[in-house]
Amino acid sequence: MKYQETVPGVFKERPNRFIAKVEIEGREETVHVKNTGRCKELLVPGAKVILDIPENKNRKTKWDLIAVYKGQRLINMDANAPNMVVKEWLVAGGLGKELNRIHPEYTYGKSRFDFYAEGANEKILIEVKGVTLEEDNRTLFPDAPSERAVKHVRELIEAHKAGYETYIIFVIQMEGVRYFTPNKKMHPEFAKALVEAVAAGVNIRAYDCQVTADTLAINQEVPVRLEAPKLYEIGKPVVTWYRENSRDLPWRRTKEPYRIWLSEIMLQQTRVEAVKEYYRRFLAALPHIHDLAQATDEELLKLWEGLGYYNRARNLRKAAQVIDSQYEGQFPADYDQIRELPGIGSYTAGAISAIAFDKAYPAVDGNVLRVVARLICLEGDIKKASTKTYVERLLKPVIPEEAASDFNQGLIELGATICGPNKEPQCQICPLATYCEAYQTGAVAVYPKVGKKKERRLEKRTVFLIRDSERVAITKREEKGLLAGMYEFPSVDGKLTRKDVLHYLEGQGLEVLKIKKLPEAKHIFSHVEWEMTGYEVKVAPVSRKNDYLFLTKKEIQDNYPLPSAFAFYRDKI
Repeated sequence: MKYQETVPGVFKERPNRFIAKVEIEGREETVHVKNTGRCKELLVPGAKVILDIPENKNRKTKWDLIAVYKGQRLINMDANAPNMVVKEWLVAGGLGKELNRIHPEYTYGKSRFDFYAEGANEKILIEVKGVTLEEDNRTLFPDAPSERAVKHVRELIEAHKAGYETYIIFVIQMEGVRYFTPNKKMHPEFAKALVEAVAAGVNIRAYDCQVTADTLAINQEVPVRLEAPKLYEIGKPVVTWYRENSRDLPWRRTKEPYRIWLSEIMLQQTRVEAVKEYYRRFLAALPHIHDLAQATDEELLKLWEGLGYYNRARNLRKAAQVIDSQYEGQFPADYDQIRELPGIGSYTAGAISAIAFDKAYPAVDGNVLRVVARLICLEGDIKKASTKTYVERLLKPVIPEEAASDFNQGLIELGATICGPNKEPQCQICPLATYCEAYQTGAVAVYPKVGKKKERRLEKRTVFLIRDSERVAITKREEKGLLAGMYEFPSVDGKLTRKDVLHYLEGQGLEVLKIKKLPEAKHIFSHVEWEMTGYEVKVAPVSRKNDYLFLTKKEIQDNYPLPSAFAFYRDKI
């Protein structure tokens, strides 16, 4: 669009929304402001402005204020201009459709939309929003709360359900901006409505404009970032920091998916330093997926002994068997196929995809949740699956495709070393401090939000170290439940006295010679705590009885996996 006659001026003041005082060629004039919005960051005393002479020569105000310079950038602030340039753009085929009808000001439901258009088989509703608010090269809308804007978004959602193709087009009345984002601080309800609109199928687009003193035209599409826009800015600093500061860990020296997968499973619920030796020993025994697929239960669990959460090991083998049979022993590179393997959730699938195959999938564990929660002041409980899913959705579009591995590992490393859970975060040396909303607002201690922890169930158990000469009895637990299928020292529920122990073991067919009380011990599982009473019991030599295996200490150490829950009594052998 082109203005007929424009002149420069200098802004002096704005007595109200509709008029301004402007110096034009050395004299002060009262001019009409063609944008009744806030615009206080633009119209500051001394700002250079552009004025247009309206068609109505009989108006009291001779000039319309249509544009203003913010530094070197010229910003059009004519409230009527966005609709005019969108109409020109539509006629020129800007929507990528052949339109046979374009109707301005169209009423649907209880809202009046800027355009109704028709194509060959399409009915299209378009709402246009002019954007003049800019901060740090990013643009925001609205600059003041607008219930009308929210109403339009909701109505477009309903129109889409009714079969209309629907658009919200943000016309950024300036050039050279990085992206558009809703002004969540000014109007959170509008930002929320836009997210809902996208999920419902409404198209949301933003375009910057070429702006001169007398013209305005749509230029090019710019990114729309509806949620957590600052996350889009952390890619480079995370990757750079990780490449310069990452710890040298054995699983970081490979791109082999089997080894990366193994490390990720081992690292769940286990400290890094504890995993290193298990990782080395496991790979020495089972260096390939086929070896893991063929491992016996005893061999597998012995290699895992002490790591806990033994279903992780069993699921590793199950997944290896699937890979061996369905993928000819080659780890699948497709995310969805990885995700379908036994024991692999979204985190592990994302980690393998990114680290082994350089694919842009998020790997969101507790460390990443903590970092992101502080970066964006996330209100959701990070222990909830819905919060994790939300963070995965936020992170996926921000992952640098050329550095997916380093980005994911960088966020994990930050959470493990700088932005830790149990110590004061080292914000002063964090590469993301300038982006971190919690740090910038002094709220680091508030985040992440964690719901009330479920109290552990307390269980009392009595453990027996049963000896006959040089051998000690062990037995195998049931194949389901806590420590399923693991070997253990015989034990029973409850806290037994010596008399109870004698009665119980005689009932098992054992000839008891001596009973010695052992110190009490405790073991904490994720949701259960065992308080254990121990007895060392000498019995007459026996062959196998009642599911008891009598073995030497060496046989137990070499061949039979005992959970760490029994480590205290194992050391008493």
